[in-house]
Amino acid sequence: MRLRTLLVCLAVVPTVAMGTQTVLTAERLLGQSAHLRADVAASEHTGVPLYTLLVDLQAERTASAALWAGSPGAEQELRQRRQATDRAAAEFRRAAAEAGVSVGEVVRQLGDLAVYRGRADARTGTPDSLLAYYTGLVNEIIRVYQHEFSHSQDAELTQASRPVVSLLSASEMVARQDALLALAGPSRELSASAFDQFTRAVGAQRYLYETWVVPYLPERDRRFYERITTSPAWETKTRIENAIIFENKDSDTGIRLPADVGEWRAAHDSFSMQMATLNIDRARQVLTLGEAKADRLQTEVAWLIGGSGAGLLLVVAIVVAGTRSVLRRLDGLHRRTVAVAERILPDVVAQLGSGRPVDESVLPRVTGHRDEVGRINDAFARVVAVSVDGHRQLAAERHGFGMFASGIASRTGNLVSRQLALTEDIQDAFGHDEPLLAQLMRSDQLTVGMRRQIENLLILSGGEIPDPHTEPMRIADLLREAAAEVEDFRRIERQALDEASVQPHVISQISHLLAELLDNATRFSPPRSKVVIRAELVADGLSVEIEDRGPRVASATYEEMNRRLHSAPPYAVLAENAHRLGLFVVGHLAEQLGATVTLRRSVYGGTSAVVVLPGGLLSPADRPAPQPAPRPSPAAEDAAAGAPEAVTAAAPARKAVRTPALAPEPAPSAAGPEEPVPARTTGPRAVEPAPVPTPAGLPSRRRTDPEPPARAEGAPRPALPAREAARPALPERVPQTHMSQQLRGPRTPETTDRQDPATPEEVADAWADYEQGTRKVEEELRQDQP
Repeated sequence: MRLRTLLVCLAVVPTVAMGTQTVLTAERLLGQSAHLRADVAASEHTGVPLYTLLVDLQAERTASAALWAGSPGAEQELRQRRQATDRAAAEFRRAAAEAGVSVGEVVRQLGDLAVYRGRADARTGTPDSLLAYYTGLVNEIIRVYQHEFSHSQDAELTQASRPVVSLLSASEMVARQDALLALAGPSRELSASAFDQFTRAVGAQRYLYETWVVPYLPERDRRFYERITTSPAWETKTRIENAIIFENKDSDTGIRLPADVGEWRAAHDSFSMQMATLNIDRARQVLTLGEAKADRLQTEVAWLIGGSGAGLLLVVAIVVAGTRSVLRRLDGLHRRTVAVAERILPDVVAQLGSGRPVDESVLPRVTGHRDEVGRINDAFARVVAVSVDGHRQLAAERHGFGMFASGIASRTGNLVSRQLALTEDIQDAFGHDEPLLAQLMRSDQLTVGMRRQIENLLILSGGEIPDPHTEPMRIADLLREAAAEVEDFRRIERQALDEASVQPHVISQISHLLAELLDNATRFSPPRSKVVIRAELVADGLSVEIEDRGPRVASATYEEMNRRLHSAPPYAVLAENAHRLGLFVVGHLAEQLGATVTLRRSVYGGTSAVVVLPGGLLSPADRPAPQPAPRPSPAAEDAAAGAPEAVTAAAPARKAVRTPALAPEPAPSAAGPEEPVPARTTGPRAVEPAPVPTPAGLPSRRRTDPEPPARAEGAPRPALPAREAARPALPERVPQTHMSQQLRGPRTPETTDRQDPATPEEVADAWADYEQGTRKVEEELRQDQP
């Protein structure tokens, strides 16, 4: 919504709201006034007949009880009470029908009156059920009164009508006591249940008078109530109640009442008339108050409509003038804010991210204006300044942390390089000691793994792996160099390796990428299984596939791992996944190389990692053709057949790479020891001979290029070229220089019955590796679960 439209809405909505509120309030007040008048009319029309019916039903109940108890003259009195009740009931039905009052339950219960009268005459059933019918009918009449007098939502009327219903309820309790005493009859005996009802009625009527009647009576009615309660009749009532409760005697047939019960009838006839007068007078006062309240509500509606109309006109005039002024002033601020948000601030953030200086003059400045629009402008300028400072600090922190991590990685890499060189010297010096050589090779593998972790830190911190290679390298040699980085290199099996070559400036990056994938494959697959690596030329470049026999992984897990390979996470995500940084490193290297890495389920149940290196990373002669060419002539095919040999002959000699054997060759035959076969060369390119395993199962130490001249003891090492000395010295795999003379000697011919060469220590190590691999797989699967 446009700002102009919003301000117009802000002007129109309050005006409409005020008008609507005025109309609704007036309608509500008028409806309340009409409702009050209707309630008053209905109460006046039905209130007197309903109250008459209530009193007559109470008197008939007492007479019915006296008849049941066999009191003298009860039959004649009951006949008169029933006639009075019938007249009151007929008058009530007529008045209720004319006024439209909901009294369906009262009418329904009145229909059962003849049935219970017959039971009283025939004395069938129990007196308790007879009295319960009259009591239920009287309670329903009291609920009608409560509904009629409490229907209003006015607090003043509710306060005034509360004693009316309470007085009716209290009078009913006293009338119920009168009926129970009549049920005692001349014998002055009550059953246990009747006595219990009498006791509860005494407590209820006293509680109602003290709690819900006296506190809510106006002063005039309170004085009248006090005259009733201090009269001799009321005192006689109280005395008899106390005597019945505290001076009764148990008999064989029930509870015998004291002799004072005979004074109850005269006292009840006296104070009940006075209480009826108070009830009727209080009800009439409530009706009068309702009429006055309805008149006041109509007067309030008139004043409300007049005052609200004048106020609405004034509000409309003020809102229109204010809106026009605000629109003009905010329009300028809107244009400045849009310019900063859409053009200036994004440019500043981009400059900070790239390390370029920022022109502060283009940013909004605090002007110090005291008006509202000026303060909004100053607040926006402060927000922009804080945002720019935050981005500047964040860029500096990221850059500084990257430099810090890169520096630490470079210095640590130098130490690892020195450690590798020292290990190489010890291997050269003690190569004749086969057990020691085995331990040194294991130490060498651990150090190589440490160097790869340091290179991971260097990659993730934004640095680059120094690449000492100056010549292209064959794919087979590159894969052998990557496999040498893996601790469990003996399990890696190479198949169908292409003889293409890789450009020298990316060799270390590709080797590191493949080493991470190979290490992951060997760690999370059964110890005795093979990890197969294949390489072949495809249409997009060079495809390298690494397939293991690891545990089955869910499809969702593959999707999550592939997301890691194709996104550059912030340091916060790296910190949360510090134990699984390999995929992030692979993804970072793939992005630098322009390669694609995809993880998927292998047909053998494990995981297959497919790396596609672009053709630009290969030697020009080994790059695949971008488009399939038409079939050449036979002469052209013959000419092309010799191209690989020519390229091979013309290729310069590559730097030898120190690589342990990926798969040991079969043991020599029993005919006699086998001497090392010198490397065959095709032109300047050296082809590494097949490695010969040692008795301990370690890789043999061979060279693929002539041995360097011996260095005199204490002589300094040759200096590096100037280009290589300038970059941080990370570990470099130096080729094997020689084999110890003891290993070159003749071997004892093997017998036909060969024993397992594995020692108990090696078996124990293999079993420990199996358990460790199983635990790693279980931990990895638990961490991947949500």
